[in-house]
Amino acid sequence: MNFSRFTIRYSLKIATFAADMIQFDKTNVQFEQALAECRALFEKKLHDYKASWRILRPTALTDQLFIKAKRIRSLEIKKESLVGEGIRPEFIALINYGIVGLIQLAKGFADTVDINNAEAMALYDKHAQEALELMKRKNHDYDEAWRGMRVSSYTDLILTKIERIKEIENLQGETLVSEGIDANYMDIINYAVFGVIKLSEEDDNATA
Repeated sequence: MNFSRFTIRYSLKIATFAADMIQFDKTNVQFEQALAECRALFEKKLHDYKASWRILRPTALTDQLFIKAKRIRSLEIKKESLVGEGIRPEFIALINYGIVGLIQLAKGFADTVDINNAEAMALYDKHAQEALELMKRKNHDYDEAWRGMRVSSYTDLILTKIERIKEIENLQGETLVSEGIDANYMDIINYAVFGVIKLSEEDDNATA
């Protein structure tokens, strides 16, 4: 009897572990798909504008992130857009600006466009991959907790991260215990990707 109970418990654990692995794999695929969509848009804009964002100073980039996140929150509250663009494109913009932010932190801002499109895409891919790897590690530790959250919560958390970045910038980076600006950019990227995934799933369910 004891052996049978042990076998049942062990089998349940194996089944639970297998289900978790399947869910983790699904998340990894969805995350990669979302980043691929963002990358495609980034590359198209790079063709049109080149790496014009290289002139952005940190505070201007932070304000741009703020504008995008604030618009998402406004649309969530008002339930209506007068310019035709919904919430999902703004999450995509947050992802791309977050990656730009990581590039700017690493290279510093410039007075002119100082990299070509191929160099810009290589930098984009480097930091996008870092964001993916961070998500995988966090998703392992938190067991897909983000799936139980509302999209509006991602918005508020992103705005919170932006406020933290503003404070760090005001302090000239002289913090006592907090993570740096790069960690906040990473979190913004990940929350925005979760938003894209959730909204994509809602669209798929609506058309199913």
